[in-house]
Amino acid sequence: MANSQFAMAVHVMAMLAKNCDERIKSSYIAKSVNTNAVVIRRLLSDLHEANLVVSQTGYSGGTCLTRQPADVCLLEIYEAVSHDNIFGLHAKEPDRDCEIGSTITGVLGKLQVEIDEAVKQKFASYTLQDVIDELVKCKEEKGEKILSE
Repeated sequence: MANSQFAMAVHVMAMLAKNCDERIKSSYIAKSVNTNAVVIRRLLSDLHEANLVVSQTGYSGGTCLTRQPADVCLLEIYEAVSHDNIFGLHAKEPDRDCEIGSTITGVLGKLQVEIDEAVKQKFASYTLQDVIDELVKCKEEKGEKILSE
């Protein structure tokens, strides 16, 4: 099963960018993401540790971005919330007496490193602003408005 933390984190960051003049509460974000506010608060904690967002607790609290969307690359978001490789290796050691089992972990391990590096390079080439621009474009194609200028 794929990990959705990155997708949720980009969604959260886009929402914060849309509302950049105010602090946004986790319950408001959770409604848009269609998840529990506790899940969003955990995600915001990871984003905070990466210095991508700042949060304030209390009645007038909420979260906002620490930088402009054009200054946040998707790699930073990915690294803030993705704690695993793109794909996992065997949960249990394969049979060492099998001609495939004896070497598959090493082969897949090399492939895993190459794929992880390629994904990171691709994410480094996009910013949060690129995502927002694409959101605006998609909405405009539908004749809808998304972000206030």
